[in-house]
Amino acid sequence: MINKTNILVIGSINMDMVLQTKYVPKEGESTLGKEINYIPGGKGANQAVAVSRLDANVTLVGRVGTDNWGDMLINNLTENKVDISGVFKDEESATGIAVILLEENGANRIIVYPGANSGVSFEDIDRLLNKGCKYDAVLLQLEIPLDTVCYIIEKARKLNIPVILDAGPAQVIPLDKFKGVTIISPNETEAEKLTGIEINNIEDIVKASEIILKETEAKYVVMKLGERGSLIRDNSGYKFIKAFKVSPVDTTAAGDSFTAALTIKYCQGNSIEEAVTYASAVGAITATRFGAQPSLPYHYEVIDFLKGVR
Repeated sequence: MINKTNILVIGSINMDMVLQTKYVPKEGESTLGKEINYIPGGKGANQAVAVSRLDANVTLVGRVGTDNWGDMLINNLTENKVDISGVFKDEESATGIAVILLEENGANRIIVYPGANSGVSFEDIDRLLNKGCKYDAVLLQLEIPLDTVCYIIEKARKLNIPVILDAGPAQVIPLDKFKGVTIISPNETEAEKLTGIEINNIEDIVKASEIILKETEAKYVVMKLGERGSLIRDNSGYKFIKAFKVSPVDTTAAGDSFTAALTIKYCQGNSIEEAVTYASAVGAITATRFGAQPSLPYHYEVIDFLKGVR
């Protein structure tokens, strides 16, 4: 029997309030919404569920409030076979919320209220990430405190555990804060914030990836470029991986699932190109479905998808 990959995900757990609308109104404009749904989300929880559905073992570290939404989100994680031994209830803060405006073309705008996610602490990390742990990688995002993210990177480095950082949501952060990561994966908006380069063309993408690689000293930069695919950058140069053509319904969690899939395949010894190709398929499938966690595919669905496009 083949041992499954073991991933430790540390990140946010939110309830997504998804408001569907024909288009996002301009400043001073009002428009009617079509439908509202409450769906389990949060970049950390999304990635944990994605890892589980892609047939790897996963433990999640994060926080929810003591409210009903917190209970619902924990139950959902359990149903998706996520180890919740690192999920704690915060007595002082409410469960995090993400308000998502979803347009007819599948594009979205997201506002996140961190709530209990802001309480993820060094102590929470130490309970799970210690000398006796046997994780193949740590997967992070930026919806928990930056000091905690930096602490995790340093602690995992000392334990010789690869760190994969999904550099979202977009924030202006000095790149040297992320020294020690193995792979850093921003999208175009996140790369703009991190580098100060306005990305309008391929040359801008290449330049931004070069800066990120140099400043973080990562082994790989993997930039998520939507319809344009992905860029892989390492010390030997860069390479583009084409996107799979799909008709998007909702791009929420597409990037999260991409990075989760990338992490698994990298840990399993695949080449970075193979890992990114698999991750691209996972992200593409996710974008064709509504909602964050309900849209996340299972491994067998990804295999069928890849067979269909070859």
